[in-house]
Amino acid sequence: MYKSHQLRKNRVSMPFHYYSVTTVTHVRNSLFTSFDIAKIAIRNLYLMDERQDTKTVCFVAMPDHIHWLFQLQDKLTLSETLAQFKGRSARAIKVFDRTIEKVWQDDYFEHCIRNEDDLLKQARYIVANPLRAQLVESIGQYPFWNCVYL
Repeated sequence: MYKSHQLRKNRVSMPFHYYSVTTVTHVRNSLFTSFDIAKIAIRNLYLMDERQDTKTVCFVAMPDHIHWLFQLQDKLTLSETLAQFKGRSARAIKVFDRTIEKVWQDDYFEHCIRNEDDLLKQARYIVANPLRAQLVESIGQYPFWNCVYL
């Protein structure tokens, strides 16, 4: 990823803070146009919640990336959380489709949520992504998202 080392500058991991994270597929492959592959990735997001590593607020799986808004818990750092999600989901996706060699780009973008207004703004931004990308005319038509606010 071009200048990916700059993404790590000033990266902070604070337990019980909210983070908006975007992680992109390797060379922006449109993996999540496959219902089954998108389902595998989403199941791994929920697995992070079940393991009590995160509390998901919302997510959307776009064709070549995932936006995920969650509250980090106190078991893992932000980097460890993303490493576990990406590692588990990549292994499961490669088992499902053995032609896929690499699933994720190495790094990710994150935004530490500053306050409740920022949390709602980020949730709205994430949920509206398929609309802005003109993949659907209403969010109800898009299958790969969820939000605790709706």
